[in-house]
Amino acid sequence: MANVSPESLENPENPWSYSLRLPHDPRAAAIARTTLRAVLARHGMGELADPATLVASEMVTNAYRHTTGPAEMRIRAIEEGRLRISVWDTNPDIPPPFDKPPALFDRSAALAEASANTEATYGRGLLIVRICADNWGGYTLADGLFGVSGKLLWFELAPPPCAAYEIAA
Repeated sequence: MANVSPESLENPENPWSYSLRLPHDPRAAAIARTTLRAVLARHGMGELADPATLVASEMVTNAYRHTTGPAEMRIRAIEEGRLRISVWDTNPDIPPPFDKPPALFDRSAALAEASANTEATYGRGLLIVRICADNWGGYTLADGLFGVSGKLLWFELAPPPCAAYEIAA
């Protein structure tokens, strides 16, 4: 079920948030991508659609592959045009890179790792997070806390720099 807070509809200056509950279904990633693209287009954040759908699709796919329960994706605008997407699932294990802050991450090493492992048919998905996202993290949710357990993984994307700024720099 998708929802949005009513106050964000009344005042476009307020950040907005959508939640999408996803059943344990192989089509969940495609539904998440379609929903995410529609939300970003409607809110004028289309420039973030490609990296956002790539990373969110990987996270929803992993939720399907590594759990037997439902998942939920939340899409939220945060300060200065930034976007935060989180995915909850029923598996409490936090995978890398969500277990370490991005400050400890070397993007050039991730690109080298991706280039070196061209024959792999799986296992590169979370590398996508490290290459595309500006910030990320994860939380294990205590069993039964508010009736929810598992984990919540999130990532953030910043808007691309203004073209005029790139030319001036």
